[in-house]
Amino acid sequence: MEKNVTIVLIVGLIITLILAFINIYLAGIAVIILVTLLMSLMIMHDTAGHPDIAIHLSEDAKAVILTNKGNARAETIHGAVVPLNIEFDIPSLDEEVSYEYSLPSMVEEIKVAITYKNEKGNQFSKSSMLSSLEEEPDLLKPVIPVFKWKK
Repeated sequence: MEKNVTIVLIVGLIITLILAFINIYLAGIAVIILVTLLMSLMIMHDTAGHPDIAIHLSEDAKAVILTNKGNARAETIHGAVVPLNIEFDIPSLDEEVSYEYSLPSMVEEIKVAITYKNEKGNQFSKSSMLSSLEEEPDLLKPVIPVFKWKK
């Protein structure tokens, strides 16, 4: 186990035992909080070191924008723009950093496929259809529009 997880587990068990002598319900609440903290630490450990590159088309449809939205640096990025037969390479892309690759002309619809590695050498791939005529979906729009959803 990791050092942080072990410390949280030991301190949580000590606090739970102390609270068990005071009140059994407080000890139950402490156990629930301890389990929640341990689950959060385990999830944080599992998701560490994963780059996540988002692919977008610029407003004027003359460039492909790659943004690393993950929590690790993406390295050796190789991209391919399918119908235009264009390939490009990017050495690395840090967290929350964007890279803009200019296209030779305006495009209506393209597919971009990329492959990249994280700092440990694990390989990831992603592809995305990009269109200049379609609007990006509103992520906040409810599934069932009630109460006069904005139009």
